[in-house]
Amino acid sequence: MKKKVFGVLLLMETLFLFISALIALCYNEGDLLPFVYSALAAFAVGAALFFPNRHEKGNLNRKDCYIIISGVWIVFSIFGMIPLLLYGTVDNLTDAFFESMSGFTTTGASVLNNIDEQPHGILFWRSITQWLGGLGIMLFSIALLPSFNRNNKQLFSTESMAMSINKLRPKTQETARGILLTYLVLTIICAIFYWVGPMSCFDAICHAMTTLGTGGFSTHQASIAFFNSAYIEYICALFMIFSGVNFSLYFLASTGKWDAFSKNEEFKWYMVATLILVVLIFSLFIVNPNHTTSMEMPKTLEEKFRTALFHVASIFSSSGFQSRFCDYDSWGYAFWIPTIFMMVCGACTGSSSGGFKMIRIMICMKNVRNELLLYIHPNAILPVKLSKHVVGFEVVMRTLAFLFIFTALILIGTMLLTFCGLSFDTALGSCISAISNTGPGFGATGPTLNYAEINVVAKWILSFLMLIGRLEIYTILLIFNPHFWNDK
Repeated sequence: MKKKVFGVLLLMETLFLFISALIALCYNEGDLLPFVYSALAAFAVGAALFFPNRHEKGNLNRKDCYIIISGVWIVFSIFGMIPLLLYGTVDNLTDAFFESMSGFTTTGASVLNNIDEQPHGILFWRSITQWLGGLGIMLFSIALLPSFNRNNKQLFSTESMAMSINKLRPKTQETARGILLTYLVLTIICAIFYWVGPMSCFDAICHAMTTLGTGGFSTHQASIAFFNSAYIEYICALFMIFSGVNFSLYFLASTGKWDAFSKNEEFKWYMVATLILVVLIFSLFIVNPNHTTSMEMPKTLEEKFRTALFHVASIFSSSGFQSRFCDYDSWGYAFWIPTIFMMVCGACTGSSSGGFKMIRIMICMKNVRNELLLYIHPNAILPVKLSKHVVGFEVVMRTLAFLFIFTALILIGTMLLTFCGLSFDTALGSCISAISNTGPGFGATGPTLNYAEINVVAKWILSFLMLIGRLEIYTILLIFNPHFWNDK
């Protein structure tokens, strides 16, 4: 059964490779054959796995689902890097895999120094990898491809094991299709708003995909700053904030249930946190006298507000786009703590953003509050509540365990990266950025630089951290547990 599922998933990737080949054909820039060869390779392997096993029936157990979810993101990244190698976008396996994994995990960390010179097919493929990865490969598969019978729910819940996506329809496939339709409509709306501004149709489509996927890949080396447009920065900031919201809320609103937003406590926390952070960054621009003369700093009040809004939207949603003034490395250390907080925290569950997620922040904070109150009222019963619903004790414990593992991985990753020769600020920023799927880090991997100059070992470590972060840690770490492979 696992071979059949892998085969179906590779056939789906073949479809998107052929779509990119059509883009390459339209522009005729020399990248058509790399996409054709890549699509044929994916089709050959997918067909070899699917057709001999197409009549196989049965249910996947939990172990099978973990293996499939972990494996498919790696397999997609492997086939996704082939066009980059065949065309010559990168000249080595490490950079190709890093760029592909960064795309599918919507991290947006790049090793390319010549993005403006890349053909349209390659640029479109980089964008579509982030659009696919933003919503989740398995969700796309369940929504678009024939049902895996009763395995739909198991696969869906495994890929999004910590994402509280409400079940919107009686069947899992209907739920997936509803979320996908919402995602597609928001992408089209975003593209239209971009196109109204100084973006070409191609740029608008590509940036809409990477905005809704909160990935941050751009068709230009300078990212959003290339367009030098206040309109584009405001539109991008707003849609990045929208992309950090649970997509199921949009779907519920489209069916007339507008109170879904007001009833969702995580959404309210996210919007309040966004507002507070924008005010904080804006205030730091005004009161920070040591750096206000920097050429990299916004000068007028409008520029300061716009830069604060864009910076918060970009980092908080884990998109990683850069505007004209978003070189936060040059702003001074006062900006580092709120930036690191946004990287770690991330936006809402059920969105395309990375990070720890707002709902876990809420559970941890409410649990701490209850523990403090218990010192005053030791006999009180104080459950953790979210949106007026009691959160089970096992969920609270799982969240605290996730916090410990998340922190431990940052510490271990930072240590390993320093062993690779990276400075402490570069190692810490790169590690947090990778595991939170944000993109830009600090130091040598800061917002105006990229990951091209770091060494090979560090790139493989970061690629692994990207995958761990995108799959909510447990999915990957479980397969390294010896008990996981025990049939009993």
